[in-house]
Amino acid sequence: MKKGQFYEGIVEVMDFPNKGILHIDGCKVIVKDALEGQKIRFVVNKVRKDKCEGRLVEVLERAENESGQPCCKSFGKCGGCSFQTLSYEEQLSLKERQVKALLDAVCSDYIFMGIKGSPKPWGYRNKMEFSFGDEYKDGPLALGLHKKGSFYDIVTTDDCGLVDSDYNQVLSLVLAHFTELKMPYYKKLAHTGILRHLLVRRSEKNGELLIALVTTGEELAEGEVGSLQEKLELDRLVCKLRELPLRGSIAGILHIINDGLADVVKSDRTEVLYGKDYLMEELLGLQFKITPFSFFQTNSSGAEVLYDVVRKFVGETKDKVIFDLYSGTGTIAQLLAPVAAHVVGVEIVEEAVWAARDNAELNGLGNCEFIAGDVLKVIDEIKDKPDFIVLDPPREGVHPKALKKIMEFGVEKMVYISCKPTSLVRDLEIMKEEGYYVERAVAVDMFPWTGNVETVVLLSHKKPDTYIHLDVEFGEGEGQIPIDKIAERADQYKPKEKVTYKLIKEYVLEKYGFKVHTAYIAEVKRSLGLQMYDAPNAVKELKHPRKHPTEIQVTAIKDALKHFEVI
Repeated sequence: MKKGQFYEGIVEVMDFPNKGILHIDGCKVIVKDALEGQKIRFVVNKVRKDKCEGRLVEVLERAENESGQPCCKSFGKCGGCSFQTLSYEEQLSLKERQVKALLDAVCSDYIFMGIKGSPKPWGYRNKMEFSFGDEYKDGPLALGLHKKGSFYDIVTTDDCGLVDSDYNQVLSLVLAHFTELKMPYYKKLAHTGILRHLLVRRSEKNGELLIALVTTGEELAEGEVGSLQEKLELDRLVCKLRELPLRGSIAGILHIINDGLADVVKSDRTEVLYGKDYLMEELLGLQFKITPFSFFQTNSSGAEVLYDVVRKFVGETKDKVIFDLYSGTGTIAQLLAPVAAHVVGVEIVEEAVWAARDNAELNGLGNCEFIAGDVLKVIDEIKDKPDFIVLDPPREGVHPKALKKIMEFGVEKMVYISCKPTSLVRDLEIMKEEGYYVERAVAVDMFPWTGNVETVVLLSHKKPDTYIHLDVEFGEGEGQIPIDKIAERADQYKPKEKVTYKLIKEYVLEKYGFKVHTAYIAEVKRSLGLQMYDAPNAVKELKHPRKHPTEIQVTAIKDALKHFEVI
């Protein structure tokens, strides 16, 4: 196959989350967003030794199980959804198969409890970050989500089915307001323009909306926020928003100034234009105060299903100390606190920790402690020792060094909640080597119509079934081995060959066909807690930031270590 050429074929299977797999002329091809059973036309954009990658150009024939019609006019262009042509039942079946296949590759003798669907397949998202931009160069102002596969182009998503209809009304009004004013959007490369994002949050419990307009402020001198607000005619915008015939009500309208270069929503300064800067949500009987930047599950009704699974997996917690690591705004910690002796939450985002403390006070929970900091560093400073650990890390999973420290607590059971099952199985491989095994697992669909899914696993620690006591005596008494025989056997013993970095590199090259750097081998050994030896480029501290091996390189190095019986 050649880069840039067009091909046609039928997708044979889908790998998580949305990778269509097919074979053309004996070559494996990966095409994103192609569904199993579709006949597609694609263009090759990457050629590798063992596989190629293609970009979907056109679906020539739909798959047999594609029974649905897209609900949004932007489906196919917008990067938000992948599965709108599948029925919800088909989506659940697909995700269930994908998660089970990933877990089966690293686990055995575990109970897979299937997948739990979202109570609300449509209109479930309680938070959206819309971007200002244009759909094509120098086109009209757009407000919505990124075009599929594009870092710059924006598709106006004013009929999005993932959110309540109130979102679409707000988006349309804000877009019309700034189109009328001919207000420029912020251009990421040139660092010019004003309009950046529109952040909208909604309470599932009472329908309240929190609306935040995010703009730059660098064109104004310090303290001239009022001038910018006049230029944007924000007073008039607030009046128009309050007059919208919404199903819910508006809790607050904010103006956030962000002059950072990164394309993320953050605040340098925040002005409350109307109402308050938070809204209230309720989950499983507990109250939560949600600010613009609070980490909170984006599917409130789905979160109740997820956390109900977690509570059942945790089980009896009376008189136990529980660690909730990567705790966000402390939702899980507070759900477990009423039936635990003490709960310690650790979260790196300080604002989330402040919100967690406020929410714990709001719910009258005095046995919750929330600490701001990196899990890798903080767990060394906590005086309590856990009886149970709950892990809910970000998409990329737990840092290997942090995971090693977590396992050193030696708790009998853990619950791991993952929003990216490929990261989960990578961490499970490491945990298996320390004696942890998956007892039960269940998938929870928090993100209908997309390729993402949450997975919850209950882990237990293997204890030795029996112990063998050996007494070895040296001497010439009855039943003892004579000295000369010991020497004879010692002469026959051949020490095991030392496994060098060179041996590992030769093994990987011969079996996998690519080279691995000594530093990569050292990185994998370090992550596994293996003894380190002096070797070129395998030092503990480098002058430059350490480069991490890819997943394929890690797999090959681990295979070599197993081959040489190092692990």
